[in-house]
Amino acid sequence: MVITMLIPPKSPEDQIKIAYLLVDRFSNLCLSNALEPLRAANGFAAQPVYTWHFYSLDGAPVRSSSGLQVMPDGAIGGLSHVDRLYVISSYGHLENDTPHMRRALQAAARKADRVFGLDAGAWLLASSGLLKGRKATIHWDILDAFSERFLDVTVEHATWIADRDVLTCAGASATLELSRHLIAEDISPAIALDVDGLFTPPVRSETLPAVRDSLVARATRLMRENVEAPLRLDHLADALNTSPRTLTRRCQSALGMTPGQLCRHIRLSAARHLVESSTLSISEIAVRCGYEDPTALTRAFRTRFGAAPRAFRGETAIKQA
Repeated sequence: MVITMLIPPKSPEDQIKIAYLLVDRFSNLCLSNALEPLRAANGFAAQPVYTWHFYSLDGAPVRSSSGLQVMPDGAIGGLSHVDRLYVISSYGHLENDTPHMRRALQAAARKADRVFGLDAGAWLLASSGLLKGRKATIHWDILDAFSERFLDVTVEHATWIADRDVLTCAGASATLELSRHLIAEDISPAIALDVDGLFTPPVRSETLPAVRDSLVARATRLMRENVEAPLRLDHLADALNTSPRTLTRRCQSALGMTPGQLCRHIRLSAARHLVESSTLSISEIAVRCGYEDPTALTRAFRTRFGAAPRAFRGETAIKQA
């Protein structure tokens, strides 16, 4: 199915509900990479797609491996139905592998459509019997010990492995890649591309995590570099040493949109970022994002995001704009 630029708004009932179970000495980076891309995707979508809450084993505050204390929303035993349950464990997974934890995970898994084990979270899932007969991966540092301990699990060295309703992910950097992948599936590759623009350094790379086609990745980079004065399709194709027809075909295959649609998507994402993060006037933002006048920007903005630009500004920014 071809994914178009216009993403239907999500009602609260349709939002993807996520529970993060934070296990003592969890990795800050792993949690950040599991959460921040989704938070960013919510901002680029017409309406928020993801909603989440944090849990600990007993509802008490939990500390990360670096000592950051997190106050959860509750104990995992009080979990209601969620679409996804993330189990985030890192250091101290052996100490946290207790009968209480196993029972809690078994009960929580019954209330989740999918269960994700991040970093050493796979160890706790396996100990709870949730990986029996499945393929799984885990942080490379404990991969051998994991395979020796759980003989009923097919252990593979991989970034992440999805086996039916359980997914295991190797670590923090792998989690960032996983989050981008999920955003592309849940919303669209174009929104995943927007998220890449926030989390990927602006280097002149031939590939971007959300775009596996090198030609489309280079086209995307040129579009971002020329937001204020968008390139015509023939000029863009010439700069990429290809034909407009080939570029259009490759772009549609990789992202489900034409180069023109992709360019407008990038310009509107840039416009929303300026609306939310600056005090520039709408007229100035229109110029910076390649629109002839603020009316044209507002019309396109409303079509994609469901409201005029001023609806996305804070009160201070509106007064100064």
